[in-house]
Amino acid sequence: MEEEPTIRLDQFMKLVGMVRSGGEAKHLIQDGEVLVNGEVETRRSKKLHAGDRVTLGDYEAVVELEDE
Repeated sequence: MEEEPTIRLDQFMKLVGMVRSGGEAKHLIQDGEVLVNGEVETRRSKKLHAGDRVTLGDYEAVVELEDE
């Protein structure tokens, strides 16, 4: 069985342009300002899967991952 592709929360936030740096992502996540699927997430290493929704203020992005 193949493992489903994932991406870390902080990496995803950088990828989609929510933040400019990993440090910025770290602070926002630790301060409880980031939601994953409507719930506050304080772990920057949280593994996201396809279909997860990440929200920061008015900005929301849906995770889309391709199988390798």
